[in-house]
Amino acid sequence: MTAKSLKIIVSGDVDGRLNQLYSRISNIQKKSGAFDMLLCVGDFFSPTSPEWEQYVSGSMKAPIPTFVIGASKKELLKYYSSGDGCDNITFLGKSGLYTGSSGLRIAYLSGVDATSAKDDDTEFTSKEIDSICVPLLSDSKYSGIDILLTSQWPKGVEKYGVAMDGVDSLQVGSSLISKLAVDLKPRYHFVGREGVYFERQPYRNHKVLAEGAKHVTRFISLAKVGNTEKKKYMYAFTIVPMSQLEHTELVKQPQDVTECPYTQQADVNQKTRATQELEETSSQFFFDMNSPQSQQGKKRRVDDPDNKKNAKRPTQPTGPCWFCLGNATVDKHLVISVGNQSYLALAKGPLVPDHVLILPIGHYQSTVTAPQDVITEIDQYKAALRKMYKKQGKAAVFFERNFRTQHLQIQAVPVEQDMVPELKETFTECAESNKIELHEIPKMSDLKQIVPAGAPYFYAELPSGDKLLHRISKFFPLQFGREALSSPLLLNMPDRVNWKNCSCSKEEEILMVTDFRKDFQPYEFNTT
Repeated sequence: MTAKSLKIIVSGDVDGRLNQLYSRISNIQKKSGAFDMLLCVGDFFSPTSPEWEQYVSGSMKAPIPTFVIGASKKELLKYYSSGDGCDNITFLGKSGLYTGSSGLRIAYLSGVDATSAKDDDTEFTSKEIDSICVPLLSDSKYSGIDILLTSQWPKGVEKYGVAMDGVDSLQVGSSLISKLAVDLKPRYHFVGREGVYFERQPYRNHKVLAEGAKHVTRFISLAKVGNTEKKKYMYAFTIVPMSQLEHTELVKQPQDVTECPYTQQADVNQKTRATQELEETSSQFFFDMNSPQSQQGKKRRVDDPDNKKNAKRPTQPTGPCWFCLGNATVDKHLVISVGNQSYLALAKGPLVPDHVLILPIGHYQSTVTAPQDVITEIDQYKAALRKMYKKQGKAAVFFERNFRTQHLQIQAVPVEQDMVPELKETFTECAESNKIELHEIPKMSDLKQIVPAGAPYFYAELPSGDKLLHRISKFFPLQFGREALSSPLLLNMPDRVNWKNCSCSKEEEILMVTDFRKDFQPYEFNTT
């Protein structure tokens, strides 16, 4: 038997404009047929709502079963005192779970996060969160709900998604709502209150490669009914209750899916055996290997007036680290550009003249353990390199090996544009020949969500947007990235797989750095 789909409309803050809302819905239903229900997020009433009396008296009737969550402003509580609503308009209340005869499950929470002790029913605390979550999560078979309605935004919802103008969820959002969304795993999460329309890319509710696939969540904010800016305030969709869907259909992942924006990152200070290994001599160093190992210099301080006192401090290396910029033995002539958190340097023994490294100034072992401000600046360097290589008719390949090394190094190697279609297959074939498995992970995924802190891995980002990952267990060829790029279908440089075979004199290196710096200058984002 085929599961029946429901036709639902969701509205933003009505603010007492009931006639305008229902007139619009009546027109929609004339064209598209009857809808099963209307869900209202944000505030349904205004301080003075004369139109409401028409519906209470029966002179007007809602043309669709309407479900309304509670108030988020004190002056609106008077409308909910009876708790009854009226014909075809149901007050859901402050918080709870509504289950329809179809099996559709809707969780809801009205009001705003209490800044201290809860004052009235326009505020909520963790108690309301627990009252919703505990009964559901106590069921070992619980997998999620269909719809979540909240007045307030979740904090941090923009992370990993497209940029949004007009609202900063870190300022107006609630971490309790974020927790609620993580725990409940809704298929749709609707909010109002901020007067904007925003539809985020779907985010996944599972960790790639670590958990079985789960359904995605779609977050949607709706504007106020009748707003003068003509922002979208209604959202119509069809949905089959998840209780009636086949699992394979439920967990399908759309192309633009991202990581969950709320998931907490692993503790980057966790110690593992990987952090205790020194960089072995076969790695690419850009220092004088014959120089005495003098005492480490101080890490570069970030001269930033906005620097936060409680920002994460870099971990200390377990031995001499030749990639910490403060090390007195670093070959400074290879450094191309220095930012606040990271720097760009010519690779020692480069595959091609424009083969460079992106490295953090502080001591961080990998992308997974580096803090967000470091990753943000590394991404700036990646974007700048892509633009520079594109100007030269080339494309950037980035790869990282977090194995037998203690300092994050991202290799950036340009290849000709006509080689781009061959890259993924060449990396895969190279992996097969070395008896290792490369996993293709979603393009919008975040490595921090997939790999635990301290775990060894190889990771590559291709110009096509493809991301390749291998979780290293025991054996791994240290020159794998170079080997793949040196293959006959790409750079065709089998003699340059080992960086030691590509050594240059200091004079040649200085010349390459000078040339690169000149080409990079139009894309340099560090002005000091």
